[in-house]
Amino acid sequence: MDFSFSKEQKMMSKEMKHFCKKELNDEYVQWMDENVDFPPDELWQKFIDIGFFKAALPEEYGGDALGYFDQMILYEEICKASMSVALAVGTTTGFGTRFIDEMGTVEQKEKYLPLIGDGKLKTCMALTEPTGGTDILGALSTTAEEKDDRWIINGEKVFITASHASDYMITICKTETDAKPSKSLSVFLVPSNSKGITITRIPKISCHHCDSPGITFSNVEIPHENLLGTKGNGWYEMLAILNPERISCAMMGVGLMAAAYEDAFDYAKQRQAFGGPISRFQILQHYLADMYINLENSRNLTFKSAWLCDQGKPYHLESTMAKLVASEGALHAGKFGAEILGGYGICSEYPMQRYLRDAYQLQFSPISNEMSKNMMMQFQGFPKSWS
Repeated sequence: MDFSFSKEQKMMSKEMKHFCKKELNDEYVQWMDENVDFPPDELWQKFIDIGFFKAALPEEYGGDALGYFDQMILYEEICKASMSVALAVGTTTGFGTRFIDEMGTVEQKEKYLPLIGDGKLKTCMALTEPTGGTDILGALSTTAEEKDDRWIINGEKVFITASHASDYMITICKTETDAKPSKSLSVFLVPSNSKGITITRIPKISCHHCDSPGITFSNVEIPHENLLGTKGNGWYEMLAILNPERISCAMMGVGLMAAAYEDAFDYAKQRQAFGGPISRFQILQHYLADMYINLENSRNLTFKSAWLCDQGKPYHLESTMAKLVASEGALHAGKFGAEILGGYGICSEYPMQRYLRDAYQLQFSPISNEMSKNMMMQFQGFPKSWS
């Protein structure tokens, strides 16, 4: 394994870093965090202009067919600049592109994938429900009933990132009432403007410029052809799509850590107290050293997971570890970064308070860190601790 970047990959990273420095500077990101619940159209257009939404698309649909490793090179800089923006673009590239490409019919791919590549179609994934997050099979109760030439959907979803801004909701429903849970789910493309859909805002402390509302489906009718994949086999079909989500979420933690570390490092060098820079204090050096170690470990695990994914090798254990280590490292960096900045660490004019707030969302998304540890041991042969 060689995780050093090629000449082309270094250029990709450099260009995305330049883009984020110009279009996602601290002042603009702070403005978004205080004023909008989704990145503005003009920012979305700039991502379109650089071809971001084409990156993961297959070539036959106008894309660049980048592997997951290359995608993470681009994503790292976005995560570092703004976790909210990373979430906003990621719900379309990570869910829309992957679900339709891997589960869609030829007709669905031809209809929707070029629109995603052109930035004209936004998606979200409506999976989590109020009665359970990680317990998908045990808690999911939203139903889709087949009736003539359509499906009728009823139920409730919660914490559905970017659902208020999406054009289509990739919605997981129960369609088989008599089958075991793992054989009872199906996946649907639900137009967000369908009659019977209600979006409810859920105020939260993290990721202000990418909301995660609740959704109520009340007799929502969609065309029969909006089924994605095989009826009743949605659980198994979507697992291959959801597993890489942990890599992306790990990269969010890496980005947060990198931003917090750099801000705290620079502040410690410049801040004068007791006759000199506070960087000379041993305890602050220890804080920064721990941040740097966590950052390096998390980044290595994340890129290793992406490399394994591209190679077609098992990566479920590595991606789960990456998500765990990166999310805990991000929270640590936000907390001790704020300690280094002192009073400024909780002031709105400094981004450190945003890093700390945003890091909390990674502790339980897409799965909790406690469940991550349980799953890691299950992958190594231990029995399920939650069964």
